[in-house]
Amino acid sequence: MKLLIINPGSTSTKISVFDEYTELFEESVFHDAPVLLQFPHVNGQIPFRKQVIIEILRKHGLEPTDIDVYVGRGGGAHPQHTGVTFIDETLYNDTMNGVGGSDHPAKLGVLIAYEMCKEFGGQMYTLNPTNVDEYSDYARLTGIKGVYNNAQAHVLNQKAVAEKHAEDMGKKYEECNFVVAHIDGGITVHAHEKGRMVDGNVGAGGDGAFTPTRIGSVPVLPLLDYIDAHSTDEVRKMCSRSGGFVSYFGTSDAKVVHKMVEENDPLAVLVWNTMIYQCCKQIGAMSVVLEGKVDGIILTGGLVRYADIVEGVKQRCGWIAPITVYPGEMEQHAMAYSVLKVLHGETKAIHYSGRPVWEGFPFIKD
Repeated sequence: MKLLIINPGSTSTKISVFDEYTELFEESVFHDAPVLLQFPHVNGQIPFRKQVIIEILRKHGLEPTDIDVYVGRGGGAHPQHTGVTFIDETLYNDTMNGVGGSDHPAKLGVLIAYEMCKEFGGQMYTLNPTNVDEYSDYARLTGIKGVYNNAQAHVLNQKAVAEKHAEDMGKKYEECNFVVAHIDGGITVHAHEKGRMVDGNVGAGGDGAFTPTRIGSVPVLPLLDYIDAHSTDEVRKMCSRSGGFVSYFGTSDAKVVHKMVEENDPLAVLVWNTMIYQCCKQIGAMSVVLEGKVDGIILTGGLVRYADIVEGVKQRCGWIAPITVYPGEMEQHAMAYSVLKVLHGETKAIHYSGRPVWEGFPFIKD
């Protein structure tokens, strides 16, 4: 049984093919921001990304008709429960329409899996989309009545590395408290309390550290002045596609920016180190959420391959708890193995309800 794992990110398209538990190959194609910004909306990337996937398959001697199971990274629908979820028409439509308020490229995993499965046959699933909601009530409320923080994060990878780290400690994920920082094209930092992601920054929503493609947290009044001179649509795009490095340098390619850092370009040094500084601030905040009871700080994502990022976090946050680094992601194996457990009857998949898992405080009338 062959599984195609589809993992679109803000700067890449990654796929793997598994034959049962054996990974036949994994390949990732980088997309610089100017390439993706030619598409006004994320949904417009579907034909482009689908063709990238088909070309990778053919490069490895496979056709889409050889695939039995499609597993796509997800997001964009209503906030969901953790776990393996069937991809059906309702989930496809809600993801396409972005009813959850996020326009992050991760949603394309569900959309492409659905379309390829319908065209070529097979089964289709998703696992731990970006909008899994396990927030505590204190993490939801803002200072504007009726406006809430929505759960948006690298849930798939954060949970995978947290479970792995707990296992390495000889414990269960549900027994531990971790601060997990996924640092890549997007940066999300979350408090994991006894197996639940109870708080963190809204990664693709203009919150937290700025990143290669995102604006991060910006004071509201200066942002309103910026919108007056530009447009709301432009700022929406900057939240997850054209902010951060793209705004300063015109590229989301960390290799290009880091080379400038190595050459002591003053702007690049300032921007790069500020990104690290802001990430540390988020780690500190999530440590407070856990009341200082932190079993470990976990760094993961593509950018932790840069030693200065790891050292910067250790310098500012090493006093909080032991810091462990898991470079890259564990997303491909997590999606494959979790779905295989469903296919072999070891666990069960859930159905998308078409409703958010949290629907507001009953004592607050919006």
